[in-house]
Amino acid sequence: MGLPMIDRGPVLLRIADGVAHLRLNRPDVSNGMNAELLKALGDAIMVCHGEPDIRAVLLTGEGKNFCAGGDVHDFASKGEKLPDYLRRATAYLQNAVAGLIRLEAPVVTSVQGFAAGGGGFGLVCASDMVVAGASAKFLAGATRVGMAPDAGVSVTLPRLVGMRRATAILLTNPVITAAEALELGIVNRVVPDEELADASLKLAHEVAAGAPKALAATKRLLWSGIGTSVEQCLPEEARTVSELSGTADAREGLAAVIERRKPKFTGR
Repeated sequence: MGLPMIDRGPVLLRIADGVAHLRLNRPDVSNGMNAELLKALGDAIMVCHGEPDIRAVLLTGEGKNFCAGGDVHDFASKGEKLPDYLRRATAYLQNAVAGLIRLEAPVVTSVQGFAAGGGGFGLVCASDMVVAGASAKFLAGATRVGMAPDAGVSVTLPRLVGMRRATAILLTNPVITAAEALELGIVNRVVPDEELADASLKLAHEVAAGAPKALAATKRLLWSGIGTSVEQCLPEEARTVSELSGTADAREGLAAVIERRKPKFTGR
């Protein structure tokens, strides 16, 4: 079964056969990200940094969805305190994303259901390899609720799909199917939903069986250009998200998602 490093809370961690199984664990809210989850995720990633026997990381989400992005109900409940709350939450998200990029072990992410927002979509873009179930869907979503991209997406997505496609994805927020994500280069592999868990674990073990120093060096080289710019963009993304969260449009955007209606933005 492996060693349970973290066996309770919003993020779980188990290490077995050289693979760190890192699981988002708020299935009742589609693994929606709040400050508690984001801090726990960063802490769990730091545990992985301290375990020299880890050869690969498998990032998954409990329940029907990998991660539906930020917990909009949690955000909406903060009212006028939302900008301060998001400053803290995005700081935790920055730590998590930077931690994934800096890990020597390659990160394989397994996506079922939705991967949305800075949480879900951002973690996908910050992963080294991604396997998606056939019914998985991807959504940037930030501008839809009057926010801006975070989790480094303003840098990682253009590198994955190209500037023009990234612009369209971030400004118009299409729901991207697994097949479209494969064609765009957002994911590496699409498998039948019922085969997702086994296929993702198989890929993680395949990576873990490689030469650790060679894999770590290759990952470092691949991220050397993009990784530096991602980390440089994170503070500006966080500042922008916090600033926008204090606008009337952001409050309207969150309310519209919760009420399942089209938002009416006023530019204020």
